[in-house]
Amino acid sequence: MTRTDIEQRAQVITLLEEGYSTRAVASRVGINQSTVVRIGKRKDDTGSNKNRYRSGRPRLLNKRDERNAVRLISTQQCSTAVEVQRELSSHHNTVVSAQTVRRVLTRNGLCARVKKNKAFLSKRHKASRLSFAKKYKNWTVEDWRKVVWSDESKFQIFGSDGRKYCWKKPGEQLRDAHVNPTVKHGGGSIMVWSCMISQGPGFICKIDHGLDAELYQLILSDDLMESLKWYNISKKDMIFQHDNDPKHTAKSTQAWLKKKKVKVLNWPSQSPDLNPIEHLWNEADRRLRNLRNPPTSAEDLWGKLQGVWNKIEPDFCDKLVKTMPQRMKDVIKAKGSYTRW
Repeated sequence: MTRTDIEQRAQVITLLEEGYSTRAVASRVGINQSTVVRIGKRKDDTGSNKNRYRSGRPRLLNKRDERNAVRLISTQQCSTAVEVQRELSSHHNTVVSAQTVRRVLTRNGLCARVKKNKAFLSKRHKASRLSFAKKYKNWTVEDWRKVVWSDESKFQIFGSDGRKYCWKKPGEQLRDAHVNPTVKHGGGSIMVWSCMISQGPGFICKIDHGLDAELYQLILSDDLMESLKWYNISKKDMIFQHDNDPKHTAKSTQAWLKKKKVKVLNWPSQSPDLNPIEHLWNEADRRLRNLRNPPTSAEDLWGKLQGVWNKIEPDFCDKLVKTMPQRMKDVIKAKGSYTRW
């Protein structure tokens, strides 16, 4: 207990003995009224203004040990409580259980969270993402509503979560240690293509036996153009978005887009977190898994996916598009690195 604590307690007791109310004492001393009441009770019981002895088992880790545990996580030398436990034991001669380490990390504001699957980002990717975000940071929601978002995705019937955990503070910006880098299309039973605009989801098509540039152009000719007709959108009033997959950047595809006079958004590589259609895929997958009778075969999966996809509400799509200005801000704040999206 510091000298200031002792003086405050003495001042509280003096004022109480002089007849001041607990509220008046709290106001004059600058502490909570509940604290004044507690000090008054202790004075009544013991006649002293000092802290009473508190029984209980002392902590196994001192403050220095706790700082070491937090530092090992914060500097990414360790990613789990078990790894911290081993490091403390082998290099700091501190033997504790992994559960004790977890309590220490929690007490210091860290929380265990499942690692998020994110596309791998190199320095070049981060620089490209940052440049893109700065270029479009002033775009309004109305500007983003002109974009037609597109992507391919795979859906699977069964599969493991493959969860990995990390420790981070609530609200802390995502760092490399907080994500599980993945490669696109890591598994599934059927592959599909579709697009999305603020008015709702576009036509969806199933892709059999792989996708090449020629088939991709047929999809654009059919499903993309039919989606524009369905929503009564003119090509001159829209901007088309797709990623940098080789099928999309092939010379023949670029020539097709130029011939059809389709304006294309210059998209940074490894940036699925910037594409709102990714969240639409996740929503479709969630609704599939919540069906009373989940799909049991690839054919059944395709049929039920079409039903789920076509029932997605326009408001849901527009809500996703409205997040684009914030996504740009988050990329700039992260200097091109991982975002919460």
